[in-house]
Amino acid sequence: MDVLVYGAGALGSLVGGLLARTHEVTLVGRDPHMRRVRADGLRIDGAIDAHVHPRALTDGTHRSADLAVVTTKAYDTDAAAAALATGEYDAVCSLQNGLTEERLVAALDPTVLAGTASYGARLVEPGRVTCTGVGEVVLGALSGGRDPVAERVGAAFDEAGIETTVATDMPRRRYEKLAVNAAINGPSALVRLSNGDALAGPGGEAAREAAREVARVARADGVALGEAAAVDAVERVAADTAANRSSMCEDVTAGRRTEVDAIYGAALDRADQFGVPAPTCRTIASLIRGWEIGAGVRPAADDDGAATE
Repeated sequence: MDVLVYGAGALGSLVGGLLARTHEVTLVGRDPHMRRVRADGLRIDGAIDAHVHPRALTDGTHRSADLAVVTTKAYDTDAAAAALATGEYDAVCSLQNGLTEERLVAALDPTVLAGTASYGARLVEPGRVTCTGVGEVVLGALSGGRDPVAERVGAAFDEAGIETTVATDMPRRRYEKLAVNAAINGPSALVRLSNGDALAGPGGEAAREAAREVARVARADGVALGEAAAVDAVERVAADTAANRSSMCEDVTAGRRTEVDAIYGAALDRADQFGVPAPTCRTIASLIRGWEIGAGVRPAADDDGAATE
């Protein structure tokens, strides 16, 4: 399969690199990482060892492939969609945080698949990514049910040695992913601890309550996700990635913009839509947004927390 990975940072480079063991892969990312990949190939170490030579570009416009995998930060989704809209793809699959697929659907003609990825990845230096933990890629039709495109994409991932599940219940899994993101990302970023330590410490109850709130929103949206199931998912991911630091924790530590809007904003927009109280998610979002303003990576906020120019 011919695959383009748009947003080849840590996760995109890992997934793209693993796919490149079997398939034709083009990575789209930033220099100097792409420049080093072009010169010396992509080295994967840690839990997985590989040295592959995918094509590496900094411009993803006017390309074509059987599949485009989107792994950008959620706030870059619209830019990714605009670039992909200039090319030709049979399918597009999001492996991003938050609920970004609807924005891809609005801009693109190809089939858009929903996906999650629990592999741990860290971009150590240009041309080298460390797999900090072997996880799983789950993908399927955005609306649920069986989908031949999803099955074909899943088979390609599986052929490349990526642990893959083609799911028929992606609406529930998307909300489960959002619950895990809401429980782990914000609390771990605020306390600057690994996933395991953040959940084990005093902030763990706030993390679990954030997951319960997302589960309540899911049920109000007609998606069967119980509160206990959401917390179980959080506990499982925290245990599997105990030594890892969440992407939001890494962003805060590095003084970068976070995905607070894509994660907590998505949960709160739907909570407001369905009249579901979500005070814990709202508090975590306010604190992260407050840090962003103080760090100068977010414009001043208006009364309801939205960024203003």
